[in-house]
Amino acid sequence: MKIDVLTLFPAMFAGPLDESIIMRARKKGLLDLKIHDLRDWTHDRHRTVDDKPFGGGPGMLMKVEPLFEAVENLKRAGTKVILLSPSGRKFDQFIARDLAKEKDLLLVTGHYEGFDERVREALADDELSIGDYVLTNGALPAMVVIDAVVRLLPGVLGDDESSHDESFSHGLLEYPQWTRPAEFRGMKVPDILVSGNHAEIEKWRREQAKLRTEKQRPDLME
Repeated sequence: MKIDVLTLFPAMFAGPLDESIIMRARKKGLLDLKIHDLRDWTHDRHRTVDDKPFGGGPGMLMKVEPLFEAVENLKRAGTKVILLSPSGRKFDQFIARDLAKEKDLLLVTGHYEGFDERVREALADDELSIGDYVLTNGALPAMVVIDAVVRLLPGVLGDDESSHDESFSHGLLEYPQWTRPAEFRGMKVPDILVSGNHAEIEKWRREQAKLRTEKQRPDLME
């Protein structure tokens, strides 16, 4: 998979995407990730990327000229352009799975008061938000999307089955789990898990996943 990120803060991506599963995916050649500074597509000596909104109001908007030039320069045939902003549809595991099927993504991160509406109308294929809150810019949401999507690519995880049976994979939270020792400070692993009856274990896990979801995320049951 090829992922390009267009941002005003390229240095923010240096740590999180150079560790763990994402770095292994890059080293294996499963992920081609490039981070681009939007200011590289400005042409004034101040490298200006924002301006006042028409009609007045607080804050500044990202300028259309560098955004259009950058996206048109980075986009290839088949590239899906995604804006990261609070106005987007809420990102979830189902969207992550859909994006993992794409070959080429361009993530455009917002800042200031957001995007000129012409960017949405003429450049974007989708717009995503990672939650109902506002961050200082779209760099962190872009990293969240990258992490959630890349781990679903075939060969990225040590066991591809890991991504098929986890929280949100079936619209439910993941069932509770235990590991050795079987008893710790008086707390014991449920007998069913050491019974060896795999059919009953799977049934129990499905029931527990449903109970946990009903308790902690009843909205998922609707």
